[in-house]
Amino acid sequence: MANSYNLIVVGTGPGGYVAAIRASQLGLKVAVVEKESLGGICLNWGCIPTKALLKSANVFEYIQHAEDYGIKVKGADVDFAEVVKRSRGVADGMSKGVQFLMKKNKIDVIMGYGKLKAGKKVEVTDDKGKAEIYSADNIIIATGGRSRELPTMPIDNKKIIGYRQAMVMDKAPKKMVIVGSGAIGVEFAYFYNAMGTEVTIVEFMDRIVPVEDADVSKQLERTFKKAGMTIMTNSEVTKVDTKGKGCKVTVKTKKGDEVLDCDVVLSAVGVSTNLENIGLEDVGVATDKGKVIVDDYYKTNISGVYAIGDIVHGPALAHVASAEGIICVEKIAGENPDPLDYNNIPGCTYCSPEIASVGYTEAKAKEAGYEVKVGKFPFSASGKASAAGAKDGFVKVIFDAKYGEFLGAHMIGANVTEMIAEVVAARKLETTGHEIIKTVHPHPTMSEAVMEAAAAAYDEVIHI
Repeated sequence: MANSYNLIVVGTGPGGYVAAIRASQLGLKVAVVEKESLGGICLNWGCIPTKALLKSANVFEYIQHAEDYGIKVKGADVDFAEVVKRSRGVADGMSKGVQFLMKKNKIDVIMGYGKLKAGKKVEVTDDKGKAEIYSADNIIIATGGRSRELPTMPIDNKKIIGYRQAMVMDKAPKKMVIVGSGAIGVEFAYFYNAMGTEVTIVEFMDRIVPVEDADVSKQLERTFKKAGMTIMTNSEVTKVDTKGKGCKVTVKTKKGDEVLDCDVVLSAVGVSTNLENIGLEDVGVATDKGKVIVDDYYKTNISGVYAIGDIVHGPALAHVASAEGIICVEKIAGENPDPLDYNNIPGCTYCSPEIASVGYTEAKAKEAGYEVKVGKFPFSASGKASAAGAKDGFVKVIFDAKYGEFLGAHMIGANVTEMIAEVVAARKLETTGHEIIKTVHPHPTMSEAVMEAAAAAYDEVIHI
C-alpha cells in the first residue's frame, strides 16, 4: 500500500531525521512528516544559524583586537543585515543537506501537519487544508520544542522576542534586556554585545549559567562584565511596559524594584514542548508535566508509538535527540542497543569564552556521597592559549578519590566545545585519573589542559 510504512517519524529535527535514516539503514520502509522545514528547529532556527551569527561576532572581535596580534585594520564595521543573511544561508544549506539525505536513504517526505490517530495512523494536513491518512507499524513522535513564555512577558515578536526573532532582526538594538542566562541567553548576550548593543542579563537564580559548575559561572560573569555587560542575578522580571517607543522592564531585586529602559526584551527562559494538537489525548499517550512518558527505549504506553527528543525526559539537546532516535529504531528493528547514559551527556554553550561540561559538578559529586579529588588548570598557564591570545578560562576535572573514576569535567575557554568529547569517551571507557595523566597529549594544544588538570587533582601537575 502506498500510504503504509514500517515507520513514520513525525518531526524532522535532529531526533527525527536521524531516526529515519538509521531505520532506513536497518531495512525499514520509512516516511517523515514535517510541517515547516527539514532539519527542524536545530538546523533552521537553533544550533546551526546561531553558530553562524556567533562566528560573525567572533570575526568582528578579532578585527577589533587585531593590533594585539601586530596587525593594523582600519574602518571595520558591522553590516548587520549581511550577518543575518549569512546565518540564514548557512541554515538553508544544512536543510538542503537533509533533503539530500532523505533521497539518498529512500525516505518519503510528507510535508504538512501530522496528528496521531488510533490504530497506528497519522493524519497529515497540508498547507491548503487537505488531509490524508498514513499508516505504520511504528510511529515516532519527535515534535521538539519552542520558546517558553512567561505570563509577565508575552512574546509579541516586536518588543518582546524569542530566539527565532533574535536571529533575524533588521538591525542591532541599542539596548537589550535578556531574561534568562542559560545557553540561549548567554549566546545571544555575547552576540549582541559584540555587535555593539548594550546588554543586560536578568537571571532568577544566584548565578548565570546556573546548571554549570559554580567556578564556570564565576569566570563567565567576570568575562561578560569585562566586556561591558550588566549582570543582575537573584532578580526577576515582574512586568514589561511596551506602550512607549521602547520597553520599561520592572525587575524585582533583593534591594527592591528597578526599572530598566531598553529597545527589546529577549525572553530566554527555556523551552516548552510541542505536545498540543498532535493527537496524544485522542490516542491515549500518557504525559506528565509537559513530557511524554517513555521507557528506556522510548516506547510510550501505547503499542507501536514512541517518542524522542525535547518532548521526553532528559536534556533538550540536539545530540541527545539523535542518540535517542538511533537507540529507539535499533530496538524497533530487533537490535539490542544499550540504554542511553544520561549522566554522560556533554553540554556545550557557544558564547565567548565557550563552555563545555559533562558528568557531575563538584557540588553534585559531593551531594552524591563521593569523596572527590579536584584538579584545575588555567589557560593562563597554557602555551597554546597564550599564543592564541585566549588566556581566559580553565579546565576543571573531578575524580572519585577511592577508585579514580572520572566523575566530571567543566571547561570554559576558547574551543572547549571541541575538547569535551575526550572526557565523554574517557568516561564511557571507564578511564581513571591516572590513565588520563599517562595519556600523552600533543604540545602545544588547548587539550593538554585536560591532562594537566588531571595531574593537578593528584598533585602531579607540572606547569602551575
